Amino acid sequence: MKLPKAMTFFTDEEKVRIRDTVSSVEKGTSGEIATMVVDQSDRYLEAEILGGILVGGLAALIIAVLIEHVTIWTFIPVLCILYFPARFLFIRFSSLKTPFVNKKRMSHAVHERAVRAFYEKGLYRTRDENGILIFISILERKVWILGDRGVDSKISPESWRAYAQEISAGLRAGNKCEALCTVIRKCGLVMAEHFPKKADDTNELPDELIC
Repeated sequence: MKLPKAMTFFTDEEKVRIRDTVSSVEKGTSGEIATMVVDQSDRYLEAEILGGILVGGLAALIIAVLIEHVTIWTFIPVLCILYFPARFLFIRFSSLKTPFVNKKRMSHAVHERAVRAFYEKGLYRTRDENGILIFISILERKVWILGDRGVDSKISPESWRAYAQEISAGLRAGNKCEALCTVIRKCGLVMAEHFPKKADDTNELPDELIC
């Protein structure tokens, strides 16, 4: 059975490095940092349908030309037959969808998925409402950093956006682990400034990468 891309996006050694980086920075703050990676943030059904129609239509046209019977009565039945296998290609190879989805739609999907993950994984339950989530969506090559209410009252969203862009640049440049660990350390410094370590502090969120 094929593993989800999120499971293998980072090597085992890189996962250990990410975990150790989170653990290290949390020694200086009561804030909690969680990291998460997913295959994609949305199915993009519209891209599957449009891609299936276009690819199926192109194949149907080629077949009609080859059999020298280019009429609507040949084209449409062949298109109907080829639509489903053509659409399956877009389901099987998600990267084919990206040309059919605009950047604004992708950004919105990643943000919505990150917000859902924040609540699904219980990141809002920290004692001082100072948990943050670094969320990576592989298909879109986009990153969102979300902070709980306590964090948002102290740190501007622009700071998180700048860090998210730094990780995104690392994804494109092929040094994803280094970029992520660098940003984790930067987040740790910012969190330590606003949320210093407490004597009775406990580790409330997992340090391991969530896949």
